[in-house]
Amino acid sequence: MEHDAHTDRHETRAEQQDRKWEDLLQELRVMQTGAQLTAGFLLTLPFQETFWERLNRGQEVFYLALVVLAGLTTVLVMTPVAIHRRLSGGHVKERVVASAHRLMTAVLTCLALLVVGITTFIFDVVVSLEAALVTGAAMGAVIVALLLVVPGILGRD
Repeated sequence: MEHDAHTDRHETRAEQQDRKWEDLLQELRVMQTGAQLTAGFLLTLPFQETFWERLNRGQEVFYLALVVLAGLTTVLVMTPVAIHRRLSGGHVKERVVASAHRLMTAVLTCLALLVVGITTFIFDVVVSLEAALVTGAAMGAVIVALLLVVPGILGRD
């Protein structure tokens, strides 16, 4: 048994990897919901009668880029599970957990970009491009603070 000084846990390496995998799965469930909500929102818009009529060419391109980003995010959320399914039983749990950890960073990044992008897009369509840029920058700053700065501060000893 190994002792992890950071967590005061007495667990084997295999137990530690199992715990980390379960933690990652729980985080994936939360992120999957966010990915589904953003993708669902984006996918319903074109079926509104006046949606395309209100958009200029730049807004159309931005909207379609957000749809692609939402699709990419959805695939990234599914990838750790696919890796686990393919490699399960192969005694490679450490590699599975490590790859899932890296993918989670990509998912968080994509979700953050989606939140900023959707907010910016909505303000652009409803208010103005100037309001959209200000709101998008503010949302980006809040996301950086909450997803990077706060965890960094809390992670200090």
